[in-house]
Amino acid sequence: MGVDRLGRLAAKAAGPAAAALLFLLAAAAAAQPRPETLAACAACHGPGGNSQIPQFPSLAGQPKVFVENQLVLIREGLRDVPAMKEVMAGMGDEAIVALARYYASQAPAPRAVPLQEEKYRLGEQTSKKMLCGTCHLPDYSGQNQVPRLAGQHEAYLLAVMKQFRDNPGPGRDTIMAASLHGLTDADLANLAHYLAAFRP
Repeated sequence: MGVDRLGRLAAKAAGPAAAALLFLLAAAAAAQPRPETLAACAACHGPGGNSQIPQFPSLAGQPKVFVENQLVLIREGLRDVPAMKEVMAGMGDEAIVALARYYASQAPAPRAVPLQEEKYRLGEQTSKKMLCGTCHLPDYSGQNQVPRLAGQHEAYLLAVMKQFRDNPGPGRDTIMAASLHGLTDADLANLAHYLAAFRP
């Protein structure tokens, strides 16, 4: 039975309010990511976007705009992520929006990080010095086009920060490249540990 006919039946049975609700529910259902797409994403990014592999980022709780931007950059070849080329090939804007909405709505799973107190303290100092909480917010949850850092894999954070500092390429944030310029490997390692272990 088509959505239009269901809407007409609902309107007759319970009035315009019920019909409007039905159309909203139908639109929300249509905006859900396809199960096969989520399965492909979960292979690296984990169920519900909570990555189990240290080299791959968790997507759960990432800001919707940030996820949308990154997926478009990857689809258009402005960011080279070989593992995602097949998944993103031919993906339309609506599918990207649906994926971004899905991952933004997922709760980040708490991750046990063995705390190294001195490393954590030094990382916190570096974060305050570099004003990381200005763009990423004081709880490092991210906003708009700025990613969530809190609770992300330490190995992933370190690798990405080194890439920003040493080899910024197309599709990468030039502000981050400038912000990390001059930090040592030890600074980045401390910062990655702090952010991975951070809890609001």
